[in-house]
Parts: sequence; structure tokens; C-alpha cells
Amino acid sequence: MTLAEKAYQFIRRDIVRGGLAPGQPLRMASMSERYQMGFSPLREALTRLQSERLVVSVALRGFSVAPLSMHEMWDAINTRIHIETEALRLAILHGDDAWEAAIVAAHHALKLQVDRASLANEDEQAMLEQRHNIFHSALIAGCRSKWLLDFSQKLYVETERYRYPMLVNRSQDSARDVPGEHAQLMTATLAREAVVACEMLQGHLYRTAQLLQQLMSQGTAMPPSEVAEAPAL
Repeated sequence: MTLAEKAYQFIRRDIVRGGLAPGQPLRMASMSERYQMGFSPLREALTRLQSERLVVSVALRGFSVAPLSMHEMWDAINTRIHIETEALRLAILHGDDAWEAAIVAAHHALKLQVDRASLANEDEQAMLEQRHNIFHSALIAGCRSKWLLDFSQKLYVETERYRYPMLVNRSQDSARDVPGEHAQLMTATLAREAVVACEMLQGHLYRTAQLLQQLMSQGTAMPPSEVAEAPAL
């Protein structure tokens, strides 16, 4: 792993987990001291994070952590619903045996991690998020469209730091059976029930957005002053 990749991983982790607050300036001197790295790998990492919309850059002011916004969150999730339901439809149409096997394996790994993450250990929570990403990526991997897969991953990254507070506040969503939703989504996908599977995926993502809106309104996912009105759906 290169220094730039390490810098990217460290900074991205701190942004997602809240160690670097929304709007916080990312001055090179303080970043170099924090991560014990030179300016070059840090600048490369920040430029990459800017392309992922986790960091913003203003002329003469340098980099800062991108602000959180309920409007941005809904925009990203609604767009993700459009992209991923189409990718899932195509994956169900074109997916082969290897695609099916990858979905089953990803779901099994995710299910195991859900139980481990109940210990509320930060590393376990991070692994849960990683396996969650792998499962959702596996569902659409057979779509035969690199553009859809690329857009889907960018949108996943965009919403990850909104979801992270939900991982450590899962008791607030105790009435929802998220593992059950994943299992049902897998079953419908493997049965090649495209309409049902796409409806399940849309509902799954929308319910997550609703919970995130609730957490953000309560100030759990961001300072109250950062919260904006959600757009009409």
C-alpha cells in the first residue's frame, strides 16, 4: 500500500467516523502532524476524497471536510435507488452461477458480522460497513455495466458517513429487521423475481434514509445547526 493510499484510508475513516468534523479545515501542517506523513501523499489523498465529495476545496482557503446536509443525503439516496434498481434488474437478467454464488457468500459473511458488531467495537462496526458494501455490490455485479457499477459505488461512498451513526445507534431502529430485509432481497434476487427484488431494494434504501433523517433531525448524525429540510419526494 502506498503512502497516498494509507493517507486516503486514514482521512476517510476519520471523516466517516466523525473524527474530522463537517466543515473542519484540513490544513496541511496539522494533517502532516496528525498522520505523520509528508504533504505530497496527503494532498493526493485529499484530492481523491474531493472527487468522492467527502472533502471540498476553496481557492486560497485549501481543503475542508464536506458539510453534512439532509438535502444532499436525500439526493444521493434517491439517485442511488434509480441506479441500483436498474443495475439489479439487469443483473437478474444476465447474472450467471458465479454471480449467484458471490451473493450467497457475501450475505453469509454479512450475517456473521452483524452478530459480532453487536459488541459495539469500532473495528467490528467498520467491518460490518465493509461487508454491507460487499453484499450490495454483489447483488448488482452481474449487470454488465461498468458505468452503473461505478456510479453505484460513488453513491455508496457518499452516503456512508451518514449511515455510520446509525451503525452505533441501532437500538433506535429496533422495530426494523434489517438482516431479514437482506435475506429477503437475496432470496428474491436468486429467484430471478426482478420486479419484487427491485421493489425490495427501493424500500430497503428508502427506510434507511428515513431513519437517517430522524437521526439527523435529533442531532445524532450532525450538529443541529447543520440540518437542512429534506426535499419533497
